[in-house]
Amino acid sequence: MKRRVVVTGLGAVTPIGLNVTDFWKNLIEGKSGVDYITNFDASLFPTKFAAELKGFNALDYMDRKTAQRVDIFTQYAIAASDEAIRDSGLDLEKIDKERCGVIYGSGIGGMWTYDTQHNLLISRNGNPDRISPFFIPMLIADITPGRLSIKYGMKGPNYSTLSACSTSAHSIIDSLLLIRHGYADLMVTGGSEGVICPMGVGGFNAMKAISTRNDAPQKASRPFDKERDGFVMGEGGGTLVLEELGHAKARGAKIYAEVTGFGMTGDAHHITEPAPNGEGLANAIRLAINDAELTTDDVDVINAHGTSTPPNDKNETAAIKTIFRERAYDLYVHSIKSEVGHLLGAAGAVEAISAILTIRDGIIPPTINYEFIDDECDLNYVPNTAIKKDNIKVVISNNSGFGGHNTAIVFKKYE
Repeated sequence: MKRRVVVTGLGAVTPIGLNVTDFWKNLIEGKSGVDYITNFDASLFPTKFAAELKGFNALDYMDRKTAQRVDIFTQYAIAASDEAIRDSGLDLEKIDKERCGVIYGSGIGGMWTYDTQHNLLISRNGNPDRISPFFIPMLIADITPGRLSIKYGMKGPNYSTLSACSTSAHSIIDSLLLIRHGYADLMVTGGSEGVICPMGVGGFNAMKAISTRNDAPQKASRPFDKERDGFVMGEGGGTLVLEELGHAKARGAKIYAEVTGFGMTGDAHHITEPAPNGEGLANAIRLAINDAELTTDDVDVINAHGTSTPPNDKNETAAIKTIFRERAYDLYVHSIKSEVGHLLGAAGAVEAISAILTIRDGIIPPTINYEFIDDECDLNYVPNTAIKKDNIKVVISNNSGFGGHNTAIVFKKYE
């Protein structure tokens, strides 16, 4: 028997809100978090804009010593996770911490730390005497679940996932499996990313993956639109508290939704391009629906990966049509990357939060900047204005990543 797994806590820091309430309000209002880069001087870069976390102050979430000893991606994780723990109503003194764990990912990790420490090395003509003793612990992605487990005293499973833009979706799936099969009762899970720095932006510019629409940055992230020219870099973090149903009910926790199915596949095709016709993602969606013991007729909404790159959006659309056939045109398919940009390793977690709140409130956030129809992207993408729909019961959240990683997670109204 599969143990049932539910979501009892949510936390987020995003370019359109530094908590879940503000994030959700601005998301359904169609606000864009994209603007010109302030983190560094981007005047020489082909792309001069991104979706930064404006107004984030680490000292609002942790003491100065901690803030100085963790990279910004870990700061984001701490902020989002503290909110999720508070939101869950969890009393850390009354849980069996041996049965509670943390799986938390980052697609790239401490690139800001690497950038600044390497510049310090170069400025001293290669003399390493000023390299921080915290350089490696700040750099490595797995330090985040380590930090969180120490903070909350959780001694169950503890590690990071890393699969590019599928990273935090894989974190959620691994957490689901551990609870479902009895290895844990509660997991803190999600992902964070903070790489809007010279090497981050420069690297994505070099591979021509990000938009260069410098004259209209807020219009640059335009998933499924014919004039899309690349994704927009974002940053932030998202955390979910997952619990075994009986564990949640025993402590009187509120339940947002149930996690009922997942699919994970590999394209075995190309290091960055998706498989033709979205074959790998289509297989992940099929597996997720089967694992949830549902049919395609049960699905109401798809929270798409929707990166605003020409290959992804075309192939994701094809994948949806492969699985749902004619019913694909009855689905609501939307991408919140139009508003928050692409949060890379944090994308899956933040998009999962959006999917869960869609079920809770019966509101589907819009895909903003949708102006020109692409004949190869011809589904209902909820263009520009949120849709209110009663009785949304099932939302699938898709993610894909460089390397050919695909995930699909089924969130279902708890009954």
